[in-house]
Amino acid sequence: MTGQDSTGGRLCGASPYRWRGEWGFLRGGWHSRGNRVTIAPRVSFASVRRKLDDGLETLGSVAQLLGEAVRSLKYQRPSWGEFVRQLYAVGVKSQSVVITTGAATGMVLCAQTYFQFHKVRLDTATGAVVSVGMASELGPVLAGLMLTARVGASLAAELGTMRVTEQIDALRTLATHPVDHLVVPRLLALTVAAPLLTGEAVLTGIFASYLVGVKLLGIEGAYYVAYVNRYTAASDIAIGLIKATLFGATIALICCYKGLTCPEGAEGVGRATTEAVVAASITILISNFFLTLLLTQLLG
Repeated sequence: MTGQDSTGGRLCGASPYRWRGEWGFLRGGWHSRGNRVTIAPRVSFASVRRKLDDGLETLGSVAQLLGEAVRSLKYQRPSWGEFVRQLYAVGVKSQSVVITTGAATGMVLCAQTYFQFHKVRLDTATGAVVSVGMASELGPVLAGLMLTARVGASLAAELGTMRVTEQIDALRTLATHPVDHLVVPRLLALTVAAPLLTGEAVLTGIFASYLVGVKLLGIEGAYYVAYVNRYTAASDIAIGLIKATLFGATIALICCYKGLTCPEGAEGVGRATTEAVVAASITILISNFFLTLLLTQLLG
């Protein structure tokens, strides 16, 4: 059964939906305009509102998890043995990835800055741009993204597997709260390790940029160091370390939440791990902008 729409096109099949002008709404299904047949997506206010409600509910659940972790730290002694084990897994084993990332970023930033500054005869100012950028922006952000990819995925997969295999339920039957035994040590370990790893990434990046600028690009070494010391303030270092601490706590909270609430089955664990990495990475990138504005006003 076919029909004629208001613009002269032919409706395909028995679809009751009609074209309502150039900017009209299509309720979904197959429709045609002229001789070309397309598919209109079904978008409704109910679905948008449902996704918004799910996002707000997830945000509230993460905040509730943070509150439970803070109460656990206030009223109970954390498991220091588990904390040390997690600190080794999070911090020591992540050094190679973070240091490599910092060195590569410092070298690339030095080369690109030199190529642009050389046009206006500001070669010696290259070191200042690299040091300030690495200390306050690139260092904490890239270290946070590397920790998300390496540590965050591991946390979500580990806790998700424990949930699927009912190990978390076994902890509850033994009168052990999962937040006390699983979340708090990981949260503390990431919060402590993130600024330390960021400091290593920043120092490695500045040193690598010095080698590239002085040995490869021919910048005078004394001027390079002088500009780094002159324009890199203590507030730049403080901003980077504060960001790194907040990023570490954010990674731990999001990834632990996704692991504790993952669906059943192996597919659920994989989906929870992917969602944890994506959510933590996006949170770091978005929050970095607002933290830059806030911390610059407070410390700059």
